Amino acid sequence: MKKKIFIPMAVLFMVAMLAFVPKSMDQKPWPVPDAYKNKANPVKADAESIANGKSLYNTHCKSCHGTKGKGDGPKASQLDTECGDFTKATFQAQTDGALFYKTFEGRKDMPSFKKKIAEANDIWAVVNYLRTLK
Repeated sequence: MKKKIFIPMAVLFMVAMLAFVPKSMDQKPWPVPDAYKNKANPVKADAESIANGKSLYNTHCKSCHGTKGKGDGPKASQLDTECGDFTKATFQAQTDGALFYKTFEGRKDMPSFKKKIAEANDIWAVVNYLRTLK
């Protein structure tokens, strides 16, 4: 009788534990092709490009990534993957080309912005703005 109760309880416990696995444990590396990784940002990080990048960020990115880039936007909790924290050193250590590639191509919950932000220089402006989120 005890075995009949123990096994379903053990299964229920395991299912409950898996439901609370942090999203960050499911995060896989995001490889960036060398052609992008080594690509230089052609847009100067001046006040104009940063303002443009901030405007685009507020329109397209803030709902998931949050106002300050900490991955705490109102839609972040609805995603299957963690948004990431743009203020962390590991994020800031990525090349501009890597950030451009990830924004341009997207993956899983992160949409591609190649059509939503059609001008490449506007994506580079977003990269310039992301650099201010330290």
